[in-house]
Amino acid sequence: MSATVFSDAFRYAHAHRDAVVWMSQNTNHLAPAATVRAAIEEALSERVYEGYPYAPGLPELKELLLQDFGFPAEYGFLLTAGGTEALYMLTRALLGAGDEMIASDPSYLIIHRFVELNGAHPVNLDIYRPPYRLTADRIAEAITPKTRMILLIDPLNPLGSGYPASEVRAIAELAHDHHLLILNDVTYRDFADVHALAATYAPEESLTIWSVSKNCGLAGMRLGGLMAPKALSDRVAKYNTNDLGVNILAQRAALALLRTKSQWLPGVKAQTRANQERIRSVVQALPGISLPVYPSQANMFVMDISATGISPDKLQEELLMKHGVFLRAGNYLSPTHGKQFIRASFSNPPKDIDRFAAAFPAAIAALRPAGH
Repeated sequence: MSATVFSDAFRYAHAHRDAVVWMSQNTNHLAPAATVRAAIEEALSERVYEGYPYAPGLPELKELLLQDFGFPAEYGFLLTAGGTEALYMLTRALLGAGDEMIASDPSYLIIHRFVELNGAHPVNLDIYRPPYRLTADRIAEAITPKTRMILLIDPLNPLGSGYPASEVRAIAELAHDHHLLILNDVTYRDFADVHALAATYAPEESLTIWSVSKNCGLAGMRLGGLMAPKALSDRVAKYNTNDLGVNILAQRAALALLRTKSQWLPGVKAQTRANQERIRSVVQALPGISLPVYPSQANMFVMDISATGISPDKLQEELLMKHGVFLRAGNYLSPTHGKQFIRASFSNPPKDIDRFAAAFPAAIAALRPAGH
């Protein structure tokens, strides 16, 4: 395959979708497809796609989500085209030129770019060391008169770190005391063993971002949103361009899965945990490779390959082009440490992990320089 074709790994992976094991984007391939198919087929038969949907979203969808998070019915609720759109809207609405947001490196750097569009600045604290997450003490040291917001991604992409309730509480109380907002991105919440919302401890300062891309396996449907006190959500809503509503097929699919989540989610979590255990057994047999965070509280973690002398970009290319296994090099997740790790997601069927278990050692052997 030519270098030109590989210059866009995603173009190649999408073109060969049926032959590629997709472990690159934390997508969930374990949620019940039959439930989604039935919901969409029903919506198609009703020809709901011909009209604009109810702009605030399906009432039952809103009700289920607020109940799931434990928020009251009158809580502010915005439905958006994926959680990422909600992140864009709130950074535009709540941050201005010269403001600072305390964040981390590694992180989901798209949020950082949104912050910079307004002339604000992410203050990235290096967390590529134990405990591989932010702490209230480090945040306190980073607060300046320009600080307006704390970015709390929990569980954290890409490391898979989870925050204990005591740390969430300490960070939330810090935000309250300093009159700061908390951007609490909880996209991977349903994969965690336990989870605490910042809004539990700082209800007036917290904006909770959710998505059904990962827990419900609906990444391609692009549905997510924001939940916050109404005064905050109203400020964000001014930047909402979806005044004619969000994809109705996505809403119907999400509604069907959320109605039945208690029936299928435990199986997804169990398989995801078994998969990461299998991956760890593969990694442990390979000198120079380690898992900074294990067990992951999300559906992904990073594998540090810095001691092997192998470039994460080269490893991504070798795995995809030679073995049809798509992992993600770390350069888009960390300006400081992206050349040290590759990220693997594992909410996949066991046969995908079998493919990984055969491909990963072979790719490492093919690329490992002499002396490593």
